[in-house]
Amino acid sequence: LTAPRPLPPESAKCAAEMDGGAIDRAQAEPKATTQQPPVTVMTNTLDHLIIAADDALRTLFARPQSTRPPPASPIQGPLSEPQRQLSANLMRVNHVGEVCAQAMYSAQSITVKDPGLRNHFIAASKDEADHLAWTAKRLNELGSRQSVLNPLWYAGAFAIGLAMGRVSDRVSLGFVVETERQVEQHLTEHLTKLPENDLSSKEILEQMRIDEAKHALQASEAGAVALPLAVRLSMRAAAKVMKSIAYHI
Repeated sequence: LTAPRPLPPESAKCAAEMDGGAIDRAQAEPKATTQQPPVTVMTNTLDHLIIAADDALRTLFARPQSTRPPPASPIQGPLSEPQRQLSANLMRVNHVGEVCAQAMYSAQSITVKDPGLRNHFIAASKDEADHLAWTAKRLNELGSRQSVLNPLWYAGAFAIGLAMGRVSDRVSLGFVVETERQVEQHLTEHLTKLPENDLSSKEILEQMRIDEAKHALQASEAGAVALPLAVRLSMRAAAKVMKSIAYHI
C-alpha cells in the first residue's frame, strides 16, 4: 500500500476554504421550524368586525334568500283594504323581529367560547333567515314596506346579544330561551289578530312559531341558565316598545 499523495498547496488551500465556507453557511442558516406564529388579539377582533359588518349589510340591504320555500295556503281569501293594512302592519312587526334575531345570533356567534355552540347559533340563524325572507316576501305581496327603523332595531339587538355573550355561554343560551319564548307568545297573539281569510300570513306565522319553540328547546338542552326576573321583564318592556313603533313606522 502506498500513502495518498498530498494535495498541491493551491488545491489544499481551496479545499480548506470550501470546507470553512460550508461550515459558516450551516451555522448562519436558521433551522426550519413548524411552529406557527400565534394569532393576535387584533386579528381576531378584526375578523369579528368584518363578519359582523357583513351580517348587518346582508340583513338590512340585501334581498333575503330562504333555504325553505315559504309556507303558503292553497286558498287565499280576498282582503279588504282595512284587512290588508292590518295584515301588513302585523307582518312588518314580525319582520322587525327577524331582523333583531339575525343581529342577536350574529353577536352571539362571535362571542361564544364553545365551538359546538357556535354551530348551534349558526344553524338557528339559518332558520331565522328563512323567516326574514318569508316575512319580507309577504310584506311585498301585501303592498307594504319594511320598517324604516330597521338599522336601529338591528343595532340594539346586536348590542344586547353581544353583552349577553360576553358574560358566558350559558347566559347567552338563557337569553335565547327567553327571547324565543317571548316570540312564540307574540306569534300566538298575532295569529288571533290576523284577518280570518289571510291564510297565507297565518301559515307563515305557524311555521315560525314551530321553529322558535325548537330553538328555545335546543338552547335549554344545551345548558341555558334562567335569566333573572328583572332582565326578563326588561326584555318584555323593550319588545313592547319596539312592536308598538314598528306597527306604524
